[in-house]
Amino acid sequence: MKKNSVKILSLAASAVALLAVIFVSVKLCTLPYNSSDSTGKTVRVPAGASVRATGNSLKSEHLIRSELLFYFAARYPAARKILMGSSEAFMLKSGVYRINPSMNLNEILKVLSSGNQEYIRVTVPEGLTVSKIGMIMEEAGVCSAADFKEASKNPELLEKLNVRAESFEGFLFPDTYFLTPLMQASSVIETMVENFFEKFRQVTNAENIPESKILDTVILASIIEREYRIASEAPLISSVFNNRLKHNIGLYSCATLEYIITEIEGREHPDVITYKDIEIDNPYNTYKWAGLPPGPISNPGLVALNAAVNPALTNYFYFRLVDPEKGNHVFSKTFSNHIENAHSYNTKKSGY
Repeated sequence: MKKNSVKILSLAASAVALLAVIFVSVKLCTLPYNSSDSTGKTVRVPAGASVRATGNSLKSEHLIRSELLFYFAARYPAARKILMGSSEAFMLKSGVYRINPSMNLNEILKVLSSGNQEYIRVTVPEGLTVSKIGMIMEEAGVCSAADFKEASKNPELLEKLNVRAESFEGFLFPDTYFLTPLMQASSVIETMVENFFEKFRQVTNAENIPESKILDTVILASIIEREYRIASEAPLISSVFNNRLKHNIGLYSCATLEYIITEIEGREHPDVITYKDIEIDNPYNTYKWAGLPPGPISNPGLVALNAAVNPALTNYFYFRLVDPEKGNHVFSKTFSNHIENAHSYNTKKSGY
């Protein structure tokens, strides 16, 4: 009888020791994967992702020690309470998060249930083209430039967002955006286009622009954007273009030639526009063809959009840059005045 009692006590002690070893081993698995590595990694949790799949992903990225323990800690609050002393409920939320190997399991669980995603601050200046915006997105780690350019011509997306054009060129509003890493290019474009229409509705008299004429307005604004330097002159430049359009005179915008050279022909940005450039046979060439080009040549901001909707009332048909440093233009009614202004500027520049 005594021997049996000793045997039972011995087995109980062994069981307790084994449980202690298991507990310590499991407890160790809650520690950081690498406490000295604070390099953050981007973790994407897709909508509808399971806890088990997320655990496997975290393990493969060397962010947790055990995907099995992650699963039990996430699914069973009692296990999390015993092992980590936390009684917080866990609910896996989709999104993009920044997690590093120096975080312990409880900290990682908190991040994944917080919904506080990692955001990338991206500023898009006025006057850029789709391809240049795509490069900004790629450099920021949002999406690839190639995907962005491809999505900008997606017919289904154009129809969904009610943009009556062949691409979203002109409808990507220049602004500061808070985006997530590895976003779908179509989602980035959708965000920018929705912002465009929200801002466009704020422009005075924009409500008077028929839906069928919005594209024309954006095309004009995109040219104004590339021509004006000083905001107060934008309505005057708009008036010149409007007067020329009414009289079926070519807009003669160097900005449209630059668009052909850099965006359509893929050449370097020219230092000067040559007579050979003026002869380029392309519908975007406003020296060769009267009227608006087929599409926008940049993505305009509020100043240019406001000028396109609300041009100044003038009888100007010409303008010329006379102060490259300050960006001032001089405006003329006739071609002879235009030439005189050029002569006057060159004389002043020469010191005469």
